[in-house]
Amino acid sequence: MLVGRHYRVAGQVQGVGFRYFVQRAAHLEGLSGFVRNLEDGGVEVVVEGEADAVERFERQLRLGPPLARVEQIEVTVEPPAGRAMGFRIRG
Repeated sequence: MLVGRHYRVAGQVQGVGFRYFVQRAAHLEGLSGFVRNLEDGGVEVVVEGEADAVERFERQLRLGPPLARVEQIEVTVEPPAGRAMGFRIRG
């Protein structure tokens, strides 16, 4: 079953390789979407893919790379767009 999620991640998540970590985790799970830094110091992540893959991805997102410190994640369930668009890092 295809699902979509929108995440807002807060903590020490900029300048620590977080976006590249997220991109790699998404690629490993075959997810589509994007990740980008936010002006408030957080990171936004939008993904879609198979439900099991999104669950595994979210567990990795909560851990983050070694230099990151994930303090809070807001999760919003979104309907999947249903199109394969790859996973990108945006500005």
